[in-house]
Amino acid sequence: MNTTVSAQLGLRLVVPDRTTVPLLAGLDYAADDPYAIRMAFYVGDDEPVEWIFARELLTVGIVRKVGDGDVEVWPGSDDATLNIALSSPFGDALFEVPLSPLADFLHRTYQAVPAGEETEFIDIDAELENLLWPS
Repeated sequence: MNTTVSAQLGLRLVVPDRTTVPLLAGLDYAADDPYAIRMAFYVGDDEPVEWIFARELLTVGIVRKVGDGDVEVWPGSDDATLNIALSSPFGDALFEVPLSPLADFLHRTYQAVPAGEETEFIDIDAELENLLWPS
């Protein structure tokens, strides 16, 4: 059985002059990929931009700054938001994410796959087959 958890939430893109632009993001979690959370950012009518985050990175980022390189996560200054900074060869972005719906989403992922039990949800044989004989 493949359990999935999904949510949509409104967030804000912080632009250089410190104003914010509202955006919609879709969050997806699948028990058969228990360490990853996919976040799709919807910008206008363009195709969504998808990033994959470690579930633990978002969880730890609620209480302290974490991450290095392409993704950094840290608590917002108002205790109601989480900051996510993304960096790629195409540019950088800073998002303010409302903490309550994100925390609810993360809680539901831990109900689906408890912390420390992730390996029980991975099909090692299938993963090895994909590595050895990619389709």
